[in-house]
Amino acid sequence: MPANRVTCTAALLSLAVAIPGTAAQRATQTPAPAPTSVEQPAPTGDQPISARQIQQLFDAFIVLQAQEKLQLSDAQYGKFVTRLKALQETRRTHQQAHQKILNDLRKLTNPQTGSNDEAAITERLKALHDEDEAAATDVRKAYAGVDETLDLRQQARFRIFEDNMEQQKLELLMRARQNARAQRGNAKK
Repeated sequence: MPANRVTCTAALLSLAVAIPGTAAQRATQTPAPAPTSVEQPAPTGDQPISARQIQQLFDAFIVLQAQEKLQLSDAQYGKFVTRLKALQETRRTHQQAHQKILNDLRKLTNPQTGSNDEAAITERLKALHDEDEAAATDVRKAYAGVDETLDLRQQARFRIFEDNMEQQKLELLMRARQNARAQRGNAKK
């Protein structure tokens, strides 16, 4: 395994221990902003890791694992990575927009602070519907771009690979929460 893969894998595994519960919760509740670079160093010591850093590390991990799992040729790899990153960015952008609209709806419908402005609620519901339709279209296009770089078997393996990566991410976040709870419990003693 090349050194950069070992480093990335070690960094991801350390997430299970290093992520405070609040950062892990933020990572699952709100989408992270688009990464600017995957080379941003992970925090050290007691400094908490942000949801954005978690997403950057995991995105980098996915890119590194894809070549091996999909058995990409060197000729395929460059185009594949570019299109995979475009797919990741498309998802992230739409998740952020979706979450923003949901937050607006949450504020508008809050019994304590919300307004009774049915026109505003109707507009935000329409915006949510439109966003979801645009997301579906854009994600389909991004998948088509990825698929253009892969043969049929690789396309099937990519779908399986993505599902496996999502499961690993969820398991890491669950372990991180458990570790954070254990650390808080030990700190109280």
